[in-house]
Amino acid sequence: MTYDFCVVGGGIVGLATAKALLERHPGATLVLLEKEHALAQHQTGHNSGVIHSGIYYAPGSLKADLCKRGERATKEFCSAHGIPFVTCGKTLVATNALELARLEALVVRARENGIDAERLDEGELRRREPNVTGVGALFVPATAIVDYRAVCAAMARDIQGAGAEIVLGAAVTAIRESAHDVVVRAGSRSWTAGRLVACAGLQSDRLARLAGLPVTHQIVPFRGEYYRLPSEKNEIIRSLIYPVPDPELPFLGIHLTRMIDGGVTVGPNAVLGLSREGYPKLAVNLRDVAQYLFFPGLWRVLARFRKSVASELKGSLLRSAYLRECRKYCPILTVADLLPYTAGIRAQAVMRDGTLVHDFLFLESERMLHVCNAPSPAATSAIPIGGRIAAAVVG
Repeated sequence: MTYDFCVVGGGIVGLATAKALLERHPGATLVLLEKEHALAQHQTGHNSGVIHSGIYYAPGSLKADLCKRGERATKEFCSAHGIPFVTCGKTLVATNALELARLEALVVRARENGIDAERLDEGELRRREPNVTGVGALFVPATAIVDYRAVCAAMARDIQGAGAEIVLGAAVTAIRESAHDVVVRAGSRSWTAGRLVACAGLQSDRLARLAGLPVTHQIVPFRGEYYRLPSEKNEIIRSLIYPVPDPELPFLGIHLTRMIDGGVTVGPNAVLGLSREGYPKLAVNLRDVAQYLFFPGLWRVLARFRKSVASELKGSLLRSAYLRECRKYCPILTVADLLPYTAGIRAQAVMRDGTLVHDFLFLESERMLHVCNAPSPAATSAIPIGGRIAAAVVG
């Protein structure tokens, strides 16, 4: 059998893309291949579970537009499928004069992006969040929390209901493109499709290289370590508590996040991972490490952000250092409050010159489209991202 489409990758971007392809091409045949034995096992299933508002992104930018549309689309999808989510809002907390100035810039950005945001002075912040300390804050009411694995399960049911096949445990070992089709192999099994879309996340560069495409970037794994607070501190916050981001740094910083199960997590930090898919702290994949150690882009990134790299590494090695970042805005926390929790790994696309890729990165051929990077936050924006990818696939 020759399918109209083959999608590789069972994370939220792959599922949203499959859904969008079937909506654009009613009656089309589609097979989705996932190398794990369940869906959403990597970035999708190891994030904070936040539905973001898009406040951070430049007005008029693609990322701002995708995030705004994604926030609405994700909530609509959840409502239609009976998936619980809580719109608890996000409070960005300034702890000094510099952060207060950066906060004012975010107030302007929110206005230009059409995002509802409320400026809080120190007294109002303390009234709303008695356990949080700051000199001012910005409250963004649209931010919500959800279980993205539940979202993926619902998407999977939708695409199967539209006639698609989902094959688990199918680790792709070969891709051969001809003038007429694309043959994808996973060991002794194979599938033939008119067009291939690869949404392989942490393995996206390898899959593109396997397909014979000219890959000049590399996926570098950045490990985000989380802690969970003890259950007696589940009410420590009422909204999500975020630091004011430093525009010179690529990550948002350690935050306190209410989870859909009622718990509260702390994190993540951002340290160089020793494995693309190794979630225990000491998990090492020598192939992954060797590959990025010989990639010049990594060393340029580490040199550029050397102070932040040192700080993040210290926080990873010492819980007391990690705690200091949290206590800047939540001083009642103690080291004993930081209980073990599952880590996440971010697939950061890096160019040879050390540029961090924050926008779409596609590699294409006549019958293939490889999504080598999807703009963050990809989980929130997955539905419009899937639509954009589907529109880029000639069919």
